[in-house]
Amino acid sequence: MNYWRLKPGPRNSISDVSGVRVGHVTLIEGKGPLVPGRGPVRTGVTVVVPHEGNLYKEKVVAAAHVINGFTKAVGLVQIEELGVVESPIALTNTLNVGLVADGLVEYSIRNNSEIGITAPTVNSVVLECNDGYLNDIQGRHVKQHHVLEALRRVSSDFEEGSVGAGTGTMAFGFKGGVGTSSRIVPTALGSYTIGVLVQSNFGRLEDLTVGGVPVGRLLRGSTYSRDQGSVNIVVATDAPLTSRQLKRVARRVQSGLARVGGYVYHGSGEVVLAFTTTHRVKYGVRELTNFSVFPDEELNDLFRGVIEATEEATLNSMFNSVTVEGRDEHIAHQIPVDRVVEIVEKYRVASH
Repeated sequence: MNYWRLKPGPRNSISDVSGVRVGHVTLIEGKGPLVPGRGPVRTGVTVVVPHEGNLYKEKVVAAAHVINGFTKAVGLVQIEELGVVESPIALTNTLNVGLVADGLVEYSIRNNSEIGITAPTVNSVVLECNDGYLNDIQGRHVKQHHVLEALRRVSSDFEEGSVGAGTGTMAFGFKGGVGTSSRIVPTALGSYTIGVLVQSNFGRLEDLTVGGVPVGRLLRGSTYSRDQGSVNIVVATDAPLTSRQLKRVARRVQSGLARVGGYVYHGSGEVVLAFTTTHRVKYGVRELTNFSVFPDEELNDLFRGVIEATEEATLNSMFNSVTVEGRDEHIAHQIPVDRVVEIVEKYRVASH
């Protein structure tokens, strides 16, 4: 019997939501002892683009939810106030937030020369994780041109695992990374897609749960299992939701994290950004805008969809990662997928 109730989309990816694309730039340079500012480098940037048009001129309805605020993310205040996203969404490491935000500003200005002159400024959105265990984080190696390159590379088909913003991250004592998943959600009003992208960098080994099985108690991983870290989650859907409803969906992400063993420890930052591709807020329009309103009574299956997709995307971020050796011979090992499968199958047979 399948553990999840809802079916994934054709790619099992956030890009199953039509128009959503993702791009990475991965930076791996040097090895050996840490030389602050020089390396070794194990980091990168990942960008999520909600649609193929001009995002500044056709903003998407959005909402942000902070599960635990141990984060240096930028751009969330304006989303909370206005309920829209008007720039690509970037993920990177903690000390690179400012430089990555600068890259998003440059991208927006290149595509909208009136920004800051005859039009309002732009709200760039950057989410972050601390990858300093493997990476020379003080070096701030992700530059403006890397952000622009990631935006040039956006595609509906993209890699998962130890790439982009997930290059130097860890999860549950193993190598973390970028993972994605999606669900097709049937409702009385038709079927909708909900997709999730996770940047995982959190969790104690003993808490790791896979398919309801306490796998972490039976595995040996790195000695670097942490209650400090972060996880960032981007949620996309084509359901016609308001900002208020998107925040309700975003809040349910915490249930998906709990299902893999995320306990929201003091030193961990968990941020969720959710948007819908259906509603567009056009720049400069000063007239009544008609949006279809999704009934709250039909949200339950979307709640289930985002919980399932978050759980699977988090696991995919680990299962698709490879072992990475970083600074000072610090190693993040790939999770032993075959061993995990063996444990889950034995546990389920024994429980029945």
